[in-house]
Amino acid sequence: MGRRGWLVVLALFAGWGWGQTGAQTAVQTANGGGGEGAQFKYSFENPKLDPASYTMVIDEDGEGKFHSEPGTVAPADLGALAPQGVTQEITITGPLLRQLFGVARSHHFFAMACESTKDKVAFTGKKLMSYKGSDGAGACTFNYSRDQQLNQLADELAAVAFTINAGRRIRVEHEHDRLSLDAELESLMEAARNGQALQLQNIAPTLELVASDEAVLSRARARANKLLVMMKMPVR
Repeated sequence: MGRRGWLVVLALFAGWGWGQTGAQTAVQTANGGGGEGAQFKYSFENPKLDPASYTMVIDEDGEGKFHSEPGTVAPADLGALAPQGVTQEITITGPLLRQLFGVARSHHFFAMACESTKDKVAFTGKKLMSYKGSDGAGACTFNYSRDQQLNQLADELAAVAFTINAGRRIRVEHEHDRLSLDAELESLMEAARNGQALQLQNIAPTLELVASDEAVLSRARARANKLLVMMKMPVR
């Protein structure tokens, strides 16, 4: 092969290598700066509440797991449900999912001090946010943060936990105390309207079960149907 032929071959290999590098860069950009396999984790602890603690671990595709431990404080209402923990798979979608990973990356992967040291705020719970991915990792703990984005994110994750805990109560009441379902579902509807219950798709199977059970009071079934409509899910 002449000199000109070798130059053509070398140019082809160089072009192939550049294309590979360009493709890798494009993938990293699409993942938000190379955060392949990124994972967000949130933990909350307050022994005076029920649940007393819970943890969410969420992948960037929205799939995750939720686990809670019950509180030890006895309910004031003797007829109330006994505290129980919850372990289930969850899915986080929409703006909240984007916020979790967007805030993590814009806040140095939480590798920072995020507790407010100037404001005197009552204890509402120990909150831990952490992130790990190929682009970085970090964690920070706070009761009340000096960064309002973190406080807002904690409030929204508390609303997800509220939904999951409500789903547990609805399941138990559907099995053991169907007369309590109407009030429970009414409370959940009000919380959903006020933004205090988010990501209702995580209890969709429970709501569908109540909505389709003719042994349940018609008003409670109607509320379950309305909740399903609120999250734009068809009733089976």
